[in-house]
Amino acid sequence: MLQFDRKDLSNKELIHFFRQLLLPRMIEEKMLILLRQGRISKWFSGIGQEAISVGATLALQEDEWIMPLHRNLGVFTGRGMPLEKLFLQWQGRKDGYSKGRERSFHFGSAEHHVCGMISHLGPQLALADGAALAYSLKDEEKVSLAFTGDGGTSEGDFHEALNVAAVWDLPVIFIIENNGYGLSTPVNEQYRCENLVDRAKGYGMAGVQIDGNNILTVYDTVKGVRDYCIKNQKPFLIECMTFRMRGHEEASGTKYVPASLFEEWAQKDPVVNFEKYLEKNGILNYDQVNEIRDEFRIYIDDSIKAGLESGAFVVDKEEELRDVYSVARQSVDSSQLTVDSQPSIVNRQPSTEIRFIDAIKEGLMQSMERHENLILMGQDIAEYGGAFKITEGLVEKFGRERVRNTPLCESAILGVAMGLSLEGFKSMVEMQFADFVTAGFNQIINNLAKIHYRWGQNADVVVRMPTGAGVGAGPFHSQSNEAWFVHTPGLKVVYPSTPEDAKGLLIAAFNDPNPVMFFEHKGLYRSVSGEVPPEYYEIEIGKAKTVKEGSDISIITYGSGVHWALDYAKNHPELSIYILDLRTLLPLDYDAIRTSVERTGKVLILHEDTLTGGIGGEIAAWISEHCFEKLDAPVLRCASMDTPVPFALELEGQFLAKSRLASSVEKLLSF
Repeated sequence: MLQFDRKDLSNKELIHFFRQLLLPRMIEEKMLILLRQGRISKWFSGIGQEAISVGATLALQEDEWIMPLHRNLGVFTGRGMPLEKLFLQWQGRKDGYSKGRERSFHFGSAEHHVCGMISHLGPQLALADGAALAYSLKDEEKVSLAFTGDGGTSEGDFHEALNVAAVWDLPVIFIIENNGYGLSTPVNEQYRCENLVDRAKGYGMAGVQIDGNNILTVYDTVKGVRDYCIKNQKPFLIECMTFRMRGHEEASGTKYVPASLFEEWAQKDPVVNFEKYLEKNGILNYDQVNEIRDEFRIYIDDSIKAGLESGAFVVDKEEELRDVYSVARQSVDSSQLTVDSQPSIVNRQPSTEIRFIDAIKEGLMQSMERHENLILMGQDIAEYGGAFKITEGLVEKFGRERVRNTPLCESAILGVAMGLSLEGFKSMVEMQFADFVTAGFNQIINNLAKIHYRWGQNADVVVRMPTGAGVGAGPFHSQSNEAWFVHTPGLKVVYPSTPEDAKGLLIAAFNDPNPVMFFEHKGLYRSVSGEVPPEYYEIEIGKAKTVKEGSDISIITYGSGVHWALDYAKNHPELSIYILDLRTLLPLDYDAIRTSVERTGKVLILHEDTLTGGIGGEIAAWISEHCFEKLDAPVLRCASMDTPVPFALELEGQFLAKSRLASSVEKLLSF
């Protein structure tokens, strides 16, 4: 029998703890019956582990963020989420928390300060960092808490999140539910340290290992750790030893687990032992326990009945498309908003000619002044000013709390950005080079991009991406990887070509509540200058710009391609070339694309990205589908070679689409 220490808890509190512990157990037992009856399709059981979820939730304030996993039903019930709606969620019904778009526990609720997990078991840890950073910045006495499993500690996200929390002194609690198995893989095949809590020392944080089946131990530990984190502004790692009495999910079974382990851990059942403790000490008697069970049984049956009787699922295509993005809340005076492609500003001051790089810096500076909740994060962006010196001087003006150097951990910092958004902050993450975004790909593609569609939470994050070739930087510092993100619903992809557009689009990106991938061509930073209004202004995301009117052929392009096209047109005055600068790649301005086709009937799509899988293929397909009758020739593409970006300037010159622009135009004109 487990040994319980009530300390100063009253009988009323102990009974409340029992009710909180019993409810998820009884819900799960009912779910397993429904699963066998074929009335639900999937279930991840937390039977045997309830004390961790329940005890931790009880120890926190209701407005402190929790990042749970599959087996943390006690978090959801502990935060008072109605079972009827939870059941609708598990059934994939329209009235569930994710409108049928997610399954099981892959959802969240801002109302209850529960952040939905994704199937990848590490990213939620960094989101807890972000929420904790928000509390710290607001001087609130709060903590965030994230769960992971013994298997999840093998992921890089675990290392990155704990390291960032330690380096930044964040009030966050990390809980490891060590139940002995990552699906079927035992812990002796997951790690070699004696105890997982020993890893805390390596990150310079405190940690403790506890009995995860004892609800009073969990509650008292988390409560004390919470006080420690707030007082010292430090993170803490708790390893909870436990065991799951079912399979990873019901279909996986438990054949890989020795029978002796089930016998051993059955004696440590968190619900049974706590019930016995309460009865032994006269806090509850047999009849009272049965009354509670009867009450819960009615509640569960009524909730499930209501869920099963929910109406037919009505599919609304427009709603599905609409919910991919959060609706922008306009934060700029209407007198300063963009009209068409040019910034419309009242009391306009004379524009000044500045470089592309200076326009970006000006947009950053003015956005930081406008949004006191905007946080900049990136490698070397503080005193050093970033790899390209764009953020130079910002830390002196806005301080290290808002202009933050980060460890080398792209995934965790993108997760921090998402966590900040949970608490109403805006953030910018600078990729030192766009190539390095691969280290944070999961957070962008599966967390930032999908979170609004999944459960209505916006991600107010801008990712700045210094991109492109032409500077002899080789295969790991020169890639054009915008097409990776254009394929991902939920993101916005912006790629300016001029200083004026760079500033206006960057300001618009910060005003947009959705995740924006903001591409900046490194080759344009100091080689291109242009007239830029000194005021704070937006250029609308999703609107292309006609750079040059023409009637012979249309060149649809963006980024450096705009300057290649302009140079070609200047050197060939005998041709009337229509040049369209897309500026935004997701969403595309299809009206502008259609207009460019109608003007000339001959279209060349030009981009620096490699040919195969580039956005040119998508645009060409759309034109063929929607503008075929306007075409006088096949749609042609001019792109870079399907090779990695080479280092030698001679090879790079051959690689780039610019070297084939003339021959592509000649081929198009020949039709």
